[in-house]
Amino acid sequence: MLAFAAIVPHPPLLLPSIGSIVDRQQVKKTLMALEVLAKKFKKVQPEVIIISSPHQDWGFDVPLYFLAKNFEGEIKKVLTDFASPRQHFEKGQSIFQSLEKNKRYAFIASGDLSHCLRADGPYGFNPDGPRFDEALQKYLLEKNKVDFLKLNESFPEAGECGLRSFSFLWGVLEATETDWQVEILSYEKPFGVGYLVANFLI
Repeated sequence: MLAFAAIVPHPPLLLPSIGSIVDRQQVKKTLMALEVLAKKFKKVQPEVIIISSPHQDWGFDVPLYFLAKNFEGEIKKVLTDFASPRQHFEKGQSIFQSLEKNKRYAFIASGDLSHCLRADGPYGFNPDGPRFDEALQKYLLEKNKVDFLKLNESFPEAGECGLRSFSFLWGVLEATETDWQVEILSYEKPFGVGYLVANFLI
């Protein structure tokens, strides 16, 4: 069964070994939201973590550091690729349907939103950036799957990295056939990149 599901950002500067005190002060809301999420994770006691990410080196490590530092169960990693959000959604459905039903699973979708939110950000500023971030949160709250899976087409210059990871998770949620709801714990963009922390009520 699905015991836990969340969206988590993955900038390395969140880690105390990498980000400076000044850096971490600027992502205070994100760090506080991750603390809340970690408590929820611990409370449900999952047996298996399945984490999706577009990046191999830090995309898995950063979320696991905050949510499952001392986790002793099984961890499975799903690396997203350039297939469409719809294909990742279908992959999430398929993977969940293939799981053993008697175990408690935690699904973590690792990824950042737009990287084009400020002129001094990683990719500079593009109007698609803030529009993408706003629309993504709106579609999640409305459970508007159709428009969510077309966000890359609607805002092609957003410079995001997490949509396919999040679409994979949506496929998992749909496969559970439960009336899930999203709880946005934080969103901030101090460095020109959108960081979203969201918990799913299952």
